[in-house]
Amino acid sequence: MTKALSLYVAALVDGLAQAGVTEAVISPGSRSTPLAMAIAAHPKFRFWMHIDERSAAFFALGMAKAKQRPIVLVCTSGTAAANYWPAIVEAHYSRVPLVVLTADRPHELRDVGAPQAIDQLHLYGRYAKWFVDLALPEETDAMIGYARTMAARAAAMAASAPAGPVHVNAPFREPLVPEIDDGVWESVRSVSKAPQVLSGRSMLAGDSAAMVYEQLAAAERGLIVCGPLDQPGFAEAVTELARALDFPILADPLSQLRAGSHDKTYVIDSYDAILRQEAAASRLVPDVVLRFGAMPVSKPLFLWLKQHRTIRQIVVDDGGFRDPTLAASCFVHSDAAAFCRQLLGLAEPKPRAGAWSTVWREINALARTVLRERLPSDEWFEGKVFAELAELLPPGAALFVGNSMPIRDADTFFWTNDKPIRLLANRGANGIDGVVSSALGASVVTDPLVLVIGDLSFYHDVNGLLAAAMHRLSATIILLNNNGGGIFSFLPQARYEGAFETLFGTPTGLSFHHAVHLYGGRYAQPHTWEEFRRHVSAALHSGGLNVVEVRTSRAENVRMHRQLWDEVSQEIAKFLEQRGTESI
Repeated sequence: MTKALSLYVAALVDGLAQAGVTEAVISPGSRSTPLAMAIAAHPKFRFWMHIDERSAAFFALGMAKAKQRPIVLVCTSGTAAANYWPAIVEAHYSRVPLVVLTADRPHELRDVGAPQAIDQLHLYGRYAKWFVDLALPEETDAMIGYARTMAARAAAMAASAPAGPVHVNAPFREPLVPEIDDGVWESVRSVSKAPQVLSGRSMLAGDSAAMVYEQLAAAERGLIVCGPLDQPGFAEAVTELARALDFPILADPLSQLRAGSHDKTYVIDSYDAILRQEAAASRLVPDVVLRFGAMPVSKPLFLWLKQHRTIRQIVVDDGGFRDPTLAASCFVHSDAAAFCRQLLGLAEPKPRAGAWSTVWREINALARTVLRERLPSDEWFEGKVFAELAELLPPGAALFVGNSMPIRDADTFFWTNDKPIRLLANRGANGIDGVVSSALGASVVTDPLVLVIGDLSFYHDVNGLLAAAMHRLSATIILLNNNGGGIFSFLPQARYEGAFETLFGTPTGLSFHHAVHLYGGRYAQPHTWEEFRRHVSAALHSGGLNVVEVRTSRAENVRMHRQLWDEVSQEIAKFLEQRGTESI
């Protein structure tokens, strides 16, 4: 039995390695012993121990997001596997490849009251792209080949477009300790070779691409909208296409279009503030919108696209139907960068910028100037953190942004710059759980990394900080502490003062420096913006875990946001009045 177990799990793990999956996040447990020991012994695998399964799954998700390659997750049977659920949901919606290996009781111990045995079949439902309940180990050439084939299939399924999590459930009988030596890898390779799975970028047929291009070229008022999308080569391709079509690009901060060396002439980074101005939103309605990636974070943009259903919306999505406006006219199932290159091959570049794109760029420059110049110089304002970080972050840094208010402030206050700065966030299910762990997982791949996170989200995953201590990771965390859920102060619920704090504000009154010190991190609480810059700069150069806590007021934060939006609206109104009835 031990030999069968050893060869079987060796074949499974070696099959993953042969498919290019060589990083694993493991949580301790007994039933998963064969998997954990095989991974630890494999010469190509690097593994990361993480005691809490919920944080472990988000850690793996962050690594996979940053690497853009599948990461293996390993846990024991029972509720350990259930703790992966939130991260798997996020991976599904944000299209992050994970290979989830859950150990299980053998079939005869299922549904008979055995300890630590739950129904793990299709545990993650439709959130897993593919599920297999593996056969029990056997010492036969056929079953060694089966294990390697299942590994190759799992890796390929996780990485294929649209990427996502796959679930491999592995039942084992006792004894659980395999005999893994250096010779076992050659033994399983001599019996069976893992199948090679080849894939390529999906592209439109030539006549379909020509049809789409003709519709775009015929439009007098066109826009490109780019939501969260992290693909090598896309920034260069889409900005070239924008110039050829003379279409402004409304670029979400997670589109990777706001920072880098690519041409940003057509990139509009203050559209959220612009579309809050009623006259501008009315006069800047396009004929056609070409949209890439998931829906941007901006609610004004979402409502604007939803309201104007006469706009022809062409959504480019590699194998999905992500259109919450329910107003798309056409879905293009194609790789985003490849699609841009196809259209560029058909394009006849316009000789100069027209009035439409010029007005968009002028209003964008105006809005950005007002926002930048009227940021408070002395008061703490959460939005200013992102303007400061754009200056402080070195080239090659990664900025991981928490959900709720931080990602919205990044949308408004992280403007275009020429430094290659990668922006990451968990914008699949948009939850505030697991963000610390996801950022620390990403820090394995990207250095330096800065996480901006709210206090409730930090509290949700404070135990995720253990990974930084265990694995000596470097990350700088900007903790925006307004003592509660800041975003609710912007919502209609805020009018109901009697129950608001209890139901929505939810202040905790926690002193987070205790938690930071518990996990061996450095803690700072600046009292001025100059101190903030000094602490962040020191953290970026010192390495290790650093937490810089910025304490703000929820009420003041709302007031300052609304004041800035009002000032932008007033300046845009003056601009439009000066243009009069001139055609846009």
